Amino acid sequence: MDLFLIAVLVAASVGLFVYSSGLLREEGRKRREMAHRAYAVLNPVRSGEGGRPGLLGWLESTGRRAATWFGEIVKPKEAKELSKTRSSLVQAGYRQASAVEIFWGMKAGCAFVGLVLGTLAAMSGRVPGQYKMFAVVGLVALGFYLPGFILDSRVKARQKAITRSLPDALDMLVVCVEAGMGLDQAIYRVCVELAQKDPILSSELRLLTLELRAGKSRREALKNLSTRVGLEDLGSLVAMLIQTDMFGTSIAQTLRVYAESMRTKRFQLAEELAAKLPVKLLFPLMFFIFPTLLIVILGPAGIRIAQMFGGLHK
Repeated sequence: MDLFLIAVLVAASVGLFVYSSGLLREEGRKRREMAHRAYAVLNPVRSGEGGRPGLLGWLESTGRRAATWFGEIVKPKEAKELSKTRSSLVQAGYRQASAVEIFWGMKAGCAFVGLVLGTLAAMSGRVPGQYKMFAVVGLVALGFYLPGFILDSRVKARQKAITRSLPDALDMLVVCVEAGMGLDQAIYRVCVELAQKDPILSSELRLLTLELRAGKSRREALKNLSTRVGLEDLGSLVAMLIQTDMFGTSIAQTLRVYAESMRTKRFQLAEELAAKLPVKLLFPLMFFIFPTLLIVILGPAGIRIAQMFGGLHK
């Protein structure tokens, strides 16, 4: 009996030790996650630099610091140009404090690379003498404007993704509001539900929710959302929500009407793309498909006719 009691006490002690160790490890993990999130909020650029360990992370951070330093020197001094560049970077998803400096540093760096490549091409002797200057200037211009083209393409890609996912988000927002949720709670619920399917729109709605929780007015937060995205449809939705908030009309009815108009607009856009399809297929049919079909259909007959005329000559 004494041995059984000792065994039970030992087993209970081991179990409590394992359980307490697990609780301590879980608590430590939660604390580390909270500290990491707080550090990422306070230092977004540095946290991004530390994403890649080892040599790649060091090269990335060094390149970012060099681009920031160089961009600080070469960036334009006009406030209008800087505001336009920052707006494009925000719409593309680059929202670091030094994003403008990094962008202009990359433009100047790519132009310098183009200058070096153009000079090497001109000195190699493979470019005719009258075209050497054009080659150098062309490569410099290509390097200078290439980051701008990439930035514009990224902005258009994000706007296209948001346009594609906005009608579904509006339908979910209508369901949440009609179920009794407030607008702020409905926006947060929609951003959680869209996190996997449409991460771009979900991130924008999450920023809107964070601004509302930080104490900004709904009108200001919605205007910031429209500025960050730069999309006409979303701007119209923001203006409608602001008017609804000002005049006290039904948010659910407003969202339902706008969601219906968005579905109609998407259907009309699909019809427009379908109507343009025959015109776009005309040239591929004429130059690629029809000649191949003619060769396949008339080729054997042409060979037989040629063989027949050849036999007659013999």
